[in-house]
Amino acid sequence: MKNNSISYNFLILIHAIIALAVFLIPFLSKIYSALIPMIGFYIVYKNQNKNNEALFVAAYLIGVEVFLRMTYGNFNNEYVKFLVIFFMLYGMMYSNFSRDAIIYIIFLALLLPAILITSTTANLSIDVKKVLFFNLSGPVCLAVCSLYMLKRRILLKDLQNMLILMGLPIISTTVYLFLYTPSIKDVVTGTQSNFETSGGFGPNQVSTILGLGIFIFFTQLILFSKTKKDIFINGSLLIFISYRGIVTFSRGGVFTAIAMVICLFAVVYYFSNARGKSKFIVVFALTGLMSIAIWTYSSLQTHGLIGKRYANKDARGREKKDRLGGREEVMNAEINLFLKNPIFGVGAGMSKSERVEELGQEVASHSEITRLGAEHGVFGIFAFLILFFTPIVCYINNKQHLYFLSFFIFWLLTINHAAMRIAAPAFIYALCLLSVQIKIPEETEN
Repeated sequence: MKNNSISYNFLILIHAIIALAVFLIPFLSKIYSALIPMIGFYIVYKNQNKNNEALFVAAYLIGVEVFLRMTYGNFNNEYVKFLVIFFMLYGMMYSNFSRDAIIYIIFLALLLPAILITSTTANLSIDVKKVLFFNLSGPVCLAVCSLYMLKRRILLKDLQNMLILMGLPIISTTVYLFLYTPSIKDVVTGTQSNFETSGGFGPNQVSTILGLGIFIFFTQLILFSKTKKDIFINGSLLIFISYRGIVTFSRGGVFTAIAMVICLFAVVYYFSNARGKSKFIVVFALTGLMSIAIWTYSSLQTHGLIGKRYANKDARGREKKDRLGGREEVMNAEINLFLKNPIFGVGAGMSKSERVEELGQEVASHSEITRLGAEHGVFGIFAFLILFFTPIVCYINNKQHLYFLSFFIFWLLTINHAAMRIAAPAFIYALCLLSVQIKIPEETEN
C-alpha cells in the first residue's frame, strides 16, 4: 500500500464508515469478519507472496481482532489467532523461512510435556480441548509468526505501511467506541475498569489495542507526516485514540504505549545528528504539551476519577491495597504452583483450576511468564528464555530496526498484564525478528 495522501485519507474514511455501518447493522460484523480472510487469501495467492502479502494480511487481522470481538463478528474467540497462523504458514509455502528459526520449533517442543499432562487428566469437569486451545493458541501463534519473520528482510517504509494496515481497523474501533458511548460523563461512576467506555468488551484488551494504535499514529505523526494536512490528520487520530484509551480506565495499554513512545524517542535521539537532536527537543516538548491537554480533557470528562484511577485510589480517594487489580494474588499463586511442581508443572491450562484451593475461585492468569512456570515447570522457564533472548541476539546485527525496542517492550509488558488473550503480542513480538533496512543498498558497479 502506497502512503499517499489520497489513498491514506480514503482508507481512514472507509474504516470510519465501517464502524458506523456495524454500529447501525451489527450483523455486518460477521460479513466483515468472513470477507477479510477471503480477500487476504486471494491477494496472497495472486501475488504468490512475492512482497510478503501474507504479512500485511496478518497485520490487518491483528488490528481488527478487538473490533470483531466487541461487535460479535468473531466466529470464535481464537478466530483471528487461527487466521494469523494460517496466513503465516501459507506465506511460508511460497517463501520458506530461515534455518535459524528452528529455535522456535524447540520452543514449541518444550511445551509438549505439559500438554501430555493435561491430556491425561482425570478431572471430568475440565474440557481438555477447550483448555488447551485457550492457553496454547497464543504461544503457537507467536512461534509460527516467528518462524515466518526471523531474519526476513523488509524495508522500513514497508514496515510502516504494515503498521498503517494494522492501525486502520483500530480507527474503526475508536469510532465505534465514540458511537457506543458518546458521553463519558454519564457512565463513569468509579475508578474500576469500565466496560461501558470499552464498547461492552474487556477494557484490558481494548486498552491494549488502543495503546498499540497510539504508537502507530505517533510514528506516523513524527516520522512520516510531510505536509500540514498529514500532521493535522495523524495528530487528530492520535488525540482521539489516546483519549479513548485513557477512559477505558484500564492502565496497562496506556502505560505500554507511553513506554513504546519513550523507547522510540531514545532510539531516534541516539541515531540523530546534531541538527536532528535540536529538532527532537521541539518534538518532545510538543508531545508533552499534547499529552497534558489530552489528560486534562480526560480528567474533566471523568470528574477527576481518571486521576484517582492512575493514583491507585477508589472513587472516595482512598488508597487501594492491591496495585495491580488482583493480579498480584494470581501471580503469587502461580509462583507457588511452580515451586510445588518445578519440573513438569501442573499441566497446560490447569493452573486456573489448581488455584481454586488458594484463591477460593477460578481466576484466569494475566501474566504469561508466571503461567509458563506454573503450568510447564522448568520447561516453561527455558521456553521463556528462548523468547526473551532470541530477539536481542537478532538486534545486535540489525541496528536499522528503529522499532525493535518499542515492539519488544510492547510484548513484554502486554504479556504481564493481559497475557495472550489477543493475537497482538504474538505478532508484535515476531516483528522484532525482521531484518529491517532503512533503504535499499546501492549496487556496486564494476
